[in-house]
Amino acid sequence: MIRTVQTKPYLDQKPGTSGLRKKVPVFQQANYAENFIQSIFNSLDGFKGETLVIGGDGRYYNREVIQIAIKMAAANGFGRILVGRGGILSTPAASNVIRKYKAFGGIVLSASHNPGGPTEDFGIKYNIGNGGPAPEKVTDAIYAGTRTIETYKIAEVADINLDMEGSQDVAGMEVVVIDPVSDYAELMEKLFDFRAIRNLIGGGFRIVFDAMSAVTGPYAKEILENRLGAAKGSVLNFIPLPDFGGHHPRPQPRPCPRSL
Repeated sequence: MIRTVQTKPYLDQKPGTSGLRKKVPVFQQANYAENFIQSIFNSLDGFKGETLVIGGDGRYYNREVIQIAIKMAAANGFGRILVGRGGILSTPAASNVIRKYKAFGGIVLSASHNPGGPTEDFGIKYNIGNGGPAPEKVTDAIYAGTRTIETYKIAEVADINLDMEGSQDVAGMEVVVIDPVSDYAELMEKLFDFRAIRNLIGGGFRIVFDAMSAVTGPYAKEILENRLGAAKGSVLNFIPLPDFGGHHPRPQPRPCPRSL
């Protein structure tokens, strides 16, 4: 069942080049995320039956907004959704999936280097068909829509299983949960000389990569350890956590001790 919901505008939803960023409690206000997502769809033309990519960096509130976005995409006429398993798709990985599968565009849930958690940052941005961020004319149209929105459309269906790869149905729209890492790892193999890097590591070069419980973890684990041959355990804190384990995703460098 498709439901049309009455709503009122929020006047603080002006996106930048990295989308709309606010604290989680702001996004948790009634209809706040829904208003912005509907305004994205209202700014677009020609997407009926097309593919939309959805994913995020795993921060707090990521899964909830993904479920909302999927149901709203179904209600607005998209034909297929590609979503990363567990709701995970890093920004460059989402860009690659959009291009590889010729998707109409993508909704990426990320606040880049900002901390995650129940009172920390959250973000929604729209990427166009070339995989890049929406240009200013699109973000301006989205913002204009947020200031006048009166209704949004959503499918009244159960949440999908984000942790099971494969195809599921949402109100007649196909949702495909994909491996969030494999396509990006394959792209990296085309861009970099993996044989040379494997030889370097095999010759005794050691790597330690601390993913700080953020979205890069699964990618680093697959690429550095599984494909390039770094020793098991080289990638630390590789499971994304909603609060990034308390780590700040952009750590400040520690001062070096003064030489004696």
